[in-house]
Amino acid sequence: MGLLSEAGMQAVADPGSSVVRAAHDLGLEVVSLIGPVSLVLALAASGLSGQDFAFVGYLPQDATLRKQRIRELESLALKTGQTQLFIETPYRNTVLLQALLQTLQQNTRLAVGSGLTLAQARIRSDTVKRWIHKASILDNATPSVFAIGR
Repeated sequence: MGLLSEAGMQAVADPGSSVVRAAHDLGLEVVSLIGPVSLVLALAASGLSGQDFAFVGYLPQDATLRKQRIRELESLALKTGQTQLFIETPYRNTVLLQALLQTLQQNTRLAVGSGLTLAQARIRSDTVKRWIHKASILDNATPSVFAIGR
């Protein structure tokens, strides 16, 4: 049996972990075969800590809850040095970026990587203050990985 993902890595920010768990429960051999993974590519190119990081999946869609979660993740990142990685569905990239720029402290580092497994891959990592002062258009159709840290 095989488990495929149309983007990223199967069972990581993608459905499938229950299928993998069931295979283990049945005593089947499980082998993970992957190519480039956008989460690791974003982390490696972000300039943020690759020694201590957490992938937290998707942030809440509700604006109030999203803002609260951004503050929690920023506090953890600044307090511990742990890079916080998260993703969003492509059509909500710009909404998330605006929420981050409005919520994060000016000196917090924000990295955004888009289309990281594609030929037109882009990543930008800078302080929130510099993000705000530089015009940045984030493609709302390309999968992106977001990271915050110090």
